[in-house]
Amino acid sequence: MPNVIELPQTNQLLGLYSIIRDKNTRRGDFVFYSDRIIRLLVEEGLNQLPVEATTIITPTNQSYQGVKFLGKICGVSIVRAGESMEQGLRDCCRSVRIGKILIQRDEETALPKLFYSKLPDDINDRYVFLLDPMLATGGSAMMAVEVLLSRGVKQERIFFLNLLASPEGIDAFYKKYPKIKIITGGIDEKLDEQRYIVPGLGDFGDRYYCI
Repeated sequence: MPNVIELPQTNQLLGLYSIIRDKNTRRGDFVFYSDRIIRLLVEEGLNQLPVEATTIITPTNQSYQGVKFLGKICGVSIVRAGESMEQGLRDCCRSVRIGKILIQRDEETALPKLFYSKLPDDINDRYVFLLDPMLATGGSAMMAVEVLLSRGVKQERIFFLNLLASPEGIDAFYKKYPKIKIITGGIDEKLDEQRYIVPGLGDFGDRYYCI
């Protein structure tokens, strides 16, 4: 599917996922190995940014034909699980701006509801890394995208980074926002009757922050 980028399923990556999927993995190990995957996702996101040619002079006084990034970036995390991905972005991009969007399920309607958003004033001029570890039904992510679009961000400037995605979530998200690139660490089998990703890895936020 165009604009869906899955990380290469190398032995290293499969090993990392085997650790964080294991229900017996302790929180410290879950955080450590999740952070490694998040770093790989951020690196792939940076690979997708546009560049332009530039010439620099090396310490040997030789010219080198290189490239430089076009435009500024920022991260936007979907609170709270998405906040786990912020440090991985900061590790790769010094002084990167971070915005936050809080979306929770309305208990009466069972639909996602926007509670809070705080975004850089110039976000419409930036490339946006939307951060959320899991793409299940896609409801929260699509509401977050609507917030970004309302602030003038173009679809083609949004990159949605997640550790795991369901086929159903990808399909729903892509149909609505075909110009947004989804960068995922893995695509799982399906959603179950409770709309959880399977085989999955459980509640990412709870495992990262609480258990």
